[in-house]
Amino acid sequence: MADQRRVVILGGHGKVALLAEPKLKEEGFAVDAVIRNPAQSDDVRAAGANPVVFDMEHANVDAFAELFEGAVAVVFSAGAGGDDPVRTHAVDYQAAVNAMDAAQKAGVRRFVMVSYDTASRDPESMGWPESFVPYARAKHDADAHLRDSSLDYTILGPGVLTLEPESDKIVLSDDHAMIDGKPATAEQRATSRGNVAAVIARVLGADVAKRKTIAFYDGDKPIDETLI
Repeated sequence: MADQRRVVILGGHGKVALLAEPKLKEEGFAVDAVIRNPAQSDDVRAAGANPVVFDMEHANVDAFAELFEGAVAVVFSAGAGGDDPVRTHAVDYQAAVNAMDAAQKAGVRRFVMVSYDTASRDPESMGWPESFVPYARAKHDADAHLRDSSLDYTILGPGVLTLEPESDKIVLSDDHAMIDGKPATAEQRATSRGNVAAVIARVLGADVAKRKTIAFYDGDKPIDETLI
């Protein structure tokens, strides 16, 4: 695969990633989808991406840097699933940080992080269930590391992810899950995974929202207009 306009997606078999891969291809990118299980390769190919088997949970910065060599952007859409606090820290924080440091080492400027809408707030102040706190802490700290980096990052903060069809329309919120100064309801926080995929493709295809955090839900304004 030619290195020109190559995007590397970490977590390449995830629901969001599988929707984003064909959209990135439509934007003119070649996509390397990083997976842990070789059995997922056919699904990735069907989405228009090149499967790359890579154990990101145990990879160091140098291994990530070699993986990213020649790419124009990295998308972090991986996650441990939240069931095991140790593995959650290893994937959602440590692997994410290693990927960020490796992108800088490899000279890859653009880095898109799939996070969630209130991740920038301190997890211990949010009243989350105890089982959710390790995930929230990992995402909070990884996002903070990204903001402190020199990368041209975009942090995406969708709300409650759904499998509803994409609408290509969103509404912006803030890190308190507020829309136009009013708390978003659970229904308003619904965010189609298809819309998250569309935002990833728009951010990289149009090269917008650099060094920004974008919290958003399904809404009524076209993504192209919202992310100008």
